[in-house]
Amino acid sequence: MSSFPTIAEAAKLIAAKSVSPVELTKQCLARIEAVDPSINAFILVTPERAMADAKAAEARVMAGASKGVLDGIPIAHKDIYNTAGITTTAHSKLLEGFVPTEDAVAVQTLAAAGTVMLGKLSTHEFAMGGPSFDLPWPPARNPWNPEHQPGGSSSGTGAGIAAGLFLGGTGSDTGGSIRSPAALNGVAGIKPTYGLIPRTGIQPLSQSLDHAGPMAWTAEDCALLLQAMAGHDPNDPASVDIAIPDYSAGIAGGVKGVRIGVPHEWHGSEAPVSPATAKGIADAIELYRKLGAEIVDITLPKLRAYQAATFVILTAEAYAVHEPWLQTRFNDYGELLRERLALGGFVSGPDYVQALRRRRELCAETAEAMLGVDMVLTASQPTEAAKITGVPKWRLFGPPGFTNPANLTGYPAMSICSGYGEGGLPVSIQLIGKPFQEAMVLRAAHSYEVATPWRQSRPAISLGATSIAAQ
Repeated sequence: MSSFPTIAEAAKLIAAKSVSPVELTKQCLARIEAVDPSINAFILVTPERAMADAKAAEARVMAGASKGVLDGIPIAHKDIYNTAGITTTAHSKLLEGFVPTEDAVAVQTLAAAGTVMLGKLSTHEFAMGGPSFDLPWPPARNPWNPEHQPGGSSSGTGAGIAAGLFLGGTGSDTGGSIRSPAALNGVAGIKPTYGLIPRTGIQPLSQSLDHAGPMAWTAEDCALLLQAMAGHDPNDPASVDIAIPDYSAGIAGGVKGVRIGVPHEWHGSEAPVSPATAKGIADAIELYRKLGAEIVDITLPKLRAYQAATFVILTAEAYAVHEPWLQTRFNDYGELLRERLALGGFVSGPDYVQALRRRRELCAETAEAMLGVDMVLTASQPTEAAKITGVPKWRLFGPPGFTNPANLTGYPAMSICSGYGEGGLPVSIQLIGKPFQEAMVLRAAHSYEVATPWRQSRPAISLGATSIAAQ
C-alpha cells in the first residue's frame, strides 16, 4: 500500500481485505503524532474514538457486511461541525469546552457510511477570523512551507490532507473557505450547490452564503465523500429535496463535447494572477481542448460587483449571528474576528437590502452569461500562499477574489491543483458549474487530474533536524 493512499485506493484494498482499517488508522495516528506539531492541523485528536471506529469497520468487512466504499476510511472534521460528546470550539475562546449533545447532520451521515473519525481540525475563528495568533490554539500552517499560510477558513482540513494525516475531511465555504485552502495546499475541494448538503449542527456564519462540502486529495475522493454528505434535511430551511445522483458513476467519462467558458478578464485585467497560476490556467485550457472539450470565451459580471454584494451580505449576517456575544464578550474574540465582525454593526438595513437586490441581478446576469457553456474555468486563488504573518486584516477590501461569485449565486465550484509555483508552493484552477451539476464538475476535475502529474507529489515536512518526505 502507498504511504498516502487515496480514499478510492484504500477502499479497494479494504474491500479485498488487503488492508485493515485498524492498520490504516494506526498509520494515520502515527503520522499525526509525528507531523502535526509542525502544522497544527488538529485542535483535538481522538485516538480512542478512531480505534473504536476502525475496529468496528474491520469487523464489518471481515463479516462481509461492509457499509460501502467509505467503511474504514480515516477522516477528520472542521471544528465548526458539532460532534456529540466531543468538544466543538470553532477555534474560539468563546466555545472552549463546549461539548455538543448531537452530531451535525453531515457528521452523522459520514459516520453512518462507516468513516473513522480522527478528530477536530483547526479553522479560522468561527470560520472568519484568521490566521490568528491570540486564540487558545495556534493557526494551522501550510505543509509545503510552514512559514506560509494554508488558506482559510477550512485551514486544518486542507493542511492535514496535503500532509497525509487523513484521507478526507469536511469544510465549509461562505466566501471561498473550502476552495482557498484546497488551492493553497494543493488538494481538491468542492463547494456544492447551495442547499445540497445540510448545515444543521454546523456553526453558522452567514446563513444565505454558508455551504458545507468535502475536501480530499483527488476529485474522485471528493465525489465519494459528497455522496455520503448530500441529502435533504427538513431542519435546515435552505436544504433542497432532490434525488441525489451517483457522483462517481460517470466520473471517468471524460470531457468530450463539454463546453467550458473562460472569463479571461477575471484573471487578466480585473485580478491579475501570478505567473505560475496563469500558466496553470493556460495549460488547463490546452489540455481540455486535447481531451475534446470546447473552449469558449465568455464575459461574466465584474468580480468587484460580486465582491461588493458578498461583503455587505456576509458582514451583516455574521454580525447578526454574533451580536449577543459581541455585546457581552467582545474581548474574548481574537482581534481579527472581533474587528471584522464589529464592522457589520455599521451596515444599515438599506445597505443590506440593496446588496440582496444586487445579488438577484448578478444571479440573473451569471445565468444568462453561462447559457452557452456547461461550466467556467478560472483561477481559484490568484497566487501561491502568502507568508502566514502577511495576511492583511482587511483583505476583503483588497483585490477581488475568484471564489465569491459561486457563493453569491450558490453555484457548485471546485478547486484542484494545477501545478507548483514560487518556492514549490501549489497553484490551482477553479471549475464553476451550473446548479446541481456537481457530477459534471467532478468529471471535468477528474479528467484533468488523471492527465496531469500533480497528484504524484506531496510536501516534504521538516521536523527539527529530521524530515518526513512524501512520494
